[in-house]
Amino acid sequence: MPQPSGRPVVVILSAPDHQHPYNLEAIQELADVRITDAAGLQEALNGADILLLWDFFSQALESVWAGAHRLSWVHAAAAGVDSILFPAFRDSEVTLTNAHGIFDRPIAEFVLASILAHDKQLHYSKTLQHRHEWKHRDLQGTHGRNVVIVGTGGIGRETARLLTAVGLHVDGVGRTARTDPDFGTVHASTDLAQAVASADHVVLIAPLTEQTRGMVNQNVLAAMKTSTHLINVGRGALVDEPALIRALQDGHLAAASLDVVAEEPLPDNSPLWDLESVHISAHLSGDIYGWRDMLAAQFLQNLRQWTAGEPMDHVVDKASGFVPGK
Repeated sequence: MPQPSGRPVVVILSAPDHQHPYNLEAIQELADVRITDAAGLQEALNGADILLLWDFFSQALESVWAGAHRLSWVHAAAAGVDSILFPAFRDSEVTLTNAHGIFDRPIAEFVLASILAHDKQLHYSKTLQHRHEWKHRDLQGTHGRNVVIVGTGGIGRETARLLTAVGLHVDGVGRTARTDPDFGTVHASTDLAQAVASADHVVLIAPLTEQTRGMVNQNVLAAMKTSTHLINVGRGALVDEPALIRALQDGHLAAASLDVVAEEPLPDNSPLWDLESVHISAHLSGDIYGWRDMLAAQFLQNLRQWTAGEPMDHVVDKASGFVPGK
């Protein structure tokens, strides 16, 4: 959409516990800035051109969308944009950008750590330590093991490169079957059950869309080996969680490392908390020290390009829910 004449108005949707972007003064040099929480979003968007979703899990935009008449660009300070792709926004001409590239390497490192922790029984070693129990056992070698990465975008690709570098055999699952320099073989998502049948580790990194929601269902879980380790760093809703719990309880699945779950925070009464084979983390796989500063710098760079009338980076295809070709 064309830029308006004069200084643009940027609304930063934040939350009470979020610090302002470190480069707020630099943003204010280019635009008039309004900082608000969800309760004040409707008023703040009156006459605004740009919305920065600093509180990137907020779904407040949908409830005030009808009043966002001048809005031209929304930037989500996150890789996943499923929480804001409601139909009216998806069908509009408003540009959406995201935090593509910021979390690729940190999440790849987290996945590698999860694989090594499983193969080397690090979680069990900590349990034995708490019991003051010295118990020798043999460990699983990691080199040469089979990994299937579901999601072949930027994060999946960086993960594939890292895992390949340490000697793992990596295949991918994407929208279409093909060969790929980083994944070797990419299987079509329609063949997911067959793709995971020989995997030692299955890594979920796909964006959450209408097509991927619940893709790891009872049939896919049943196709996995009883020794398979499932790692989810994408979205909790990629998995049929009740089916996953049953598979873990029945011993059909060896283990699950879950950085994301269907409902966050994970409810106190979830069986996942107490399953010995489950390792929970609080949706933090990409959050290394300084990550919010990197997000702020990325938005500022795109704002400079937008105000100069130049093409912006990391424009999301709202129909598919991710940045094309990434």
